[in-house]
Amino acid sequence: MKTAGLIGGMSWESTLEYYRIINEEVKKELGGSHSAKCLIYSFDFDEVEKLQHNNEWEKLTSLMVNKANDLKNAGADFIAICTNTMHLMASDIEKGTNLKVVHIAEATAKAAIKKNVKKVLLLGTKFTMEGTFYKTILNDNNIEVLIPNTEDRQFIHNVIYNELVRGIIKEESKTKYISIINKFKKQGIEGVVLGCTEIPLLIKQKDLDIEVFDTTEIHSIAIAKFALNS
Repeated sequence: MKTAGLIGGMSWESTLEYYRIINEEVKKELGGSHSAKCLIYSFDFDEVEKLQHNNEWEKLTSLMVNKANDLKNAGADFIAICTNTMHLMASDIEKGTNLKVVHIAEATAKAAIKKNVKKVLLLGTKFTMEGTFYKTILNDNNIEVLIPNTEDRQFIHNVIYNELVRGIIKEESKTKYISIINKFKKQGIEGVVLGCTEIPLLIKQKDLDIEVFDTTEIHSIAIAKFALNS
């Protein structure tokens, strides 16, 4: 089994889910009392959040590469970023560490292909929805990606940062998220990508009648499988 270097704390609520799912998957695959070999660096998310909203991406990239190298020096065989948005610098981490980054969007694309889904709505932070890393990877796999309008993107973003990363779950926010998703059913979406690792705290498959791609679960399973099978 390879040792995973997990970059977490963005937020710790979703990192907790990563740790649980990765270990459950390893136990499922190996049985007995097996668990995952992993190292975790957990950021103080307040520091990260401020840099994100101040558009200090170069500083964030430097921080991410430095912490990935700390994990490498501690014995990590590969890196996993336990959040969607910070995959913006996944290629920088690979170049800066010479380690494989198990990419969340690549894992999500494989999950969509397995479900034969060709058109999805992408939800996440504004940085993720308006960025290119998800769209490029999904488009390269013949999956069309739609995003909400400006007003709805801002609402989704605000709920993530003001509620979900703080462990606050509001029924009215869930209702609004579902309303935004349902608007796109008329445009032919076959699934929704929960492209923020906190959104699955709010939205579940049982809440919708289209495919829900829980990127926290998808990515965690991909990390476990890479550790066991690479």
